[in-house]
Amino acid sequence: MTLTTAPTLTPTELQLLHAYWRAANYLSVGQIYLLANPLLREPLLLEHVKPRLLGHWGTTPGLNFIYVHLNRLIRQHDLSVLYIAGPGHGGPGLVANTYLEGSYSELYAEIPAGEEGLRRLFKQFSFPGGIPSHAAPETPGSIHEGGELGYSLAHAYGAAFDHPELLVACVIGDGEAETGPLAGSWHSNKFLNPKTDGAVLPILHLNGYKIANPTVLSRLGHEELDSLLRGYGHLPYYVEGDDPDLMHELMARTLEQVHADIAAIQRRARQEGVQERPVWPMIVLRSPKGWTGPKEVDGKPVEGTWRSHQVPLAGLSTSPEHLRQLEEWMRSYRPEELFDEAGVLRPELAALAPSGERRMGLNPAANGGLLRRDLELPDFREYAVDVPEPGSVEGEATRVLGTWLRDVMRNNPSTFRLFGPDETASNRLDSVYATSGKTWQEPLLSTDEHLSPEGRVMEVLSEHLCEGWLEAYTLSGRHGLFSCYEAFIHVVDSMVGQHAKWLNTSRNIPWRRPVASLNILLTSHVWRQDHNGLSHQDPGFIDLMMNKTADVVRVYLPPDANTLLSVTDHCLRTKQYVNVIVAGKQPAPQWLTMNEAALHCAAGLGIWAWASTDGGEAPDVVMACAGDVPTLETLAAVTLLRGFFPDLKIRVVNVVDLMTLQPESEHPHGLSDTAFDQIFTTDAPIIFAYHGYPWLIHRLTYRRTGHANLHVRGFKERGTTTTPFDMTVLNDLDRFHLALDVIQRVPRLRATGAEVRQQLLTKLDEHRAYVQETGDDLPEVRNWRWTAGMVTSGQNE
Repeated sequence: MTLTTAPTLTPTELQLLHAYWRAANYLSVGQIYLLANPLLREPLLLEHVKPRLLGHWGTTPGLNFIYVHLNRLIRQHDLSVLYIAGPGHGGPGLVANTYLEGSYSELYAEIPAGEEGLRRLFKQFSFPGGIPSHAAPETPGSIHEGGELGYSLAHAYGAAFDHPELLVACVIGDGEAETGPLAGSWHSNKFLNPKTDGAVLPILHLNGYKIANPTVLSRLGHEELDSLLRGYGHLPYYVEGDDPDLMHELMARTLEQVHADIAAIQRRARQEGVQERPVWPMIVLRSPKGWTGPKEVDGKPVEGTWRSHQVPLAGLSTSPEHLRQLEEWMRSYRPEELFDEAGVLRPELAALAPSGERRMGLNPAANGGLLRRDLELPDFREYAVDVPEPGSVEGEATRVLGTWLRDVMRNNPSTFRLFGPDETASNRLDSVYATSGKTWQEPLLSTDEHLSPEGRVMEVLSEHLCEGWLEAYTLSGRHGLFSCYEAFIHVVDSMVGQHAKWLNTSRNIPWRRPVASLNILLTSHVWRQDHNGLSHQDPGFIDLMMNKTADVVRVYLPPDANTLLSVTDHCLRTKQYVNVIVAGKQPAPQWLTMNEAALHCAAGLGIWAWASTDGGEAPDVVMACAGDVPTLETLAAVTLLRGFFPDLKIRVVNVVDLMTLQPESEHPHGLSDTAFDQIFTTDAPIIFAYHGYPWLIHRLTYRRTGHANLHVRGFKERGTTTTPFDMTVLNDLDRFHLALDVIQRVPRLRATGAEVRQQLLTKLDEHRAYVQETGDDLPEVRNWRWTAGMVTSGQNE
């Protein structure tokens, strides 16, 4: 796109902008290298340098260049701008700029303006007891850590949704641009409503190299790159070169043009009622990697090459020449012109930064707890399934939940969104469409259903986008829920793990305000993906989450619709957690009244006396279950055992909150040893039917007194396209195997239960033959209903 040739900057403005950029670069280098002598007021000695040099220089000068110019745009137009640094390993630049604008010292009083503050600023970077090298939670203005590349643009759009006055400037590294998540994220502009949302300004920073290789996009010819970016729906502007004076002028003019473009788009949407999807502007910044750093080290080129990626000058203790080059490099920024005698940024430079919350380090959207407001939640009890007797009615848990979420969206029209990869209807949540359609800025066809430019249901066939949007949506002050097929949530394993780390770290940062929890609903789960087969059968996300700190992660397995309502209501009220809920969507028996469900969920686990036969006495066996299908099979096994052994004392324990199984010393939800022993006993065999991989239950309970008595059935990675019940049989989780386990582990039944054992094995043989012949489950399995104390027809035949 051609810009006007009229100059934007006066000579004085150009001089001051360049000086401010020099200051940011100087502070960035100082953080990587220096322990002392922060203003080089004496010759640089080895003792002034850190013993371990950590950090990333190569991307940092470009990040600084962008930050300086965004400051100017903010002041010129009184903008609210959120800065997302995709190359988050350019952390020294973000720290440097927030220090220069004053926000860093406001949040960290121990690092004030002045020479001593600079010394502390430098020392803490990548230093024991200090701050990370990335744009971590400790970094003011950051909602994006950037250590794992690929998510910056998704985060940018997640922050822009429902923030109509916000401009999110997203710097995308050209290495990051090679990742799959980032490639998919370009399509986020098809979901941004210029009427009700903010704007995202992608800034593709082409500096040519990754750690050790050139980058793909930097080597494309101009025409090919331009076609690619226009094909993504953007109007690209190019800022290219290495001459600072020319680049400052070009960047200033480009940002003015981009701002005018965005203002025109929003004006047409908000005042003139234009609804078609706009072509949003973006910037391609092409500058040398390691710009303004050493040109050459040990006879090899550094600036403009991959060698500048991390620490251009290393081995200072063994190379006096490198130490000399470092001093020469740092003095090239002329710090004596930038800071006064006290080490404070000179006032004419300090005046270039915005003030108050217009400073990007203090933008409220980057500290979303400042903006977060509690959701107005309807009373979940009013959506209850009527359960006159346990198991007497069937229901689809997530369909019931959908009716409640419909009204959650209605009550919170600008602070709650539902995210999912093309699965809202498949996951039985489609009642929400009565309140809001699916976000869609593309053309509409007569065959389309539930699409709307104003929609608040976010559906795109990318788990990465759904997760990234939701992360930033919550981090910038709003609430949401992400529903996903259980097997494919693994696509975002690392993203969720990184978010959990962010939440855990931010808990210990006083100025970070608590944000809404990240809520994930997993349905279409392992036990009811019988039609799709082994590729869709994987409950392992729970294991991943259980590896994270107990301060952050919660995992719930509600066994029916009423418990699902209670759990989800709780999760949407929480802050600073990653809540994982696993619930089925298929018709299934409903077990608890709403009052019972609420009490059960509050406790996290409990004895189901109505299903037990121990009468409150010491049981012969404890049959525990966690998950909807394991609960069904456990109760079916109980009816079998009641028929065969009427005097057997069975205690049924249902677990909703997995964390209750841990000792209270390991998790705040954990049961005390006394309470655990009272429920599970210390000597009775425990047959535990679990939704996921069995070893997790052992891991959670290994310290408990009765752990040696625990036998867990769960998913054993045996799956295929088969019937629902056959899935449980393949993994030994079915009612017949559970009953066999009881006979094997209750001492008195080992001698007296041989005949019953043979009947159960015969029933398994009958099942296999019937399934292979008919493609369906045995009628007695399909038609089984809970009836306390009664023997299901055919089970003794």
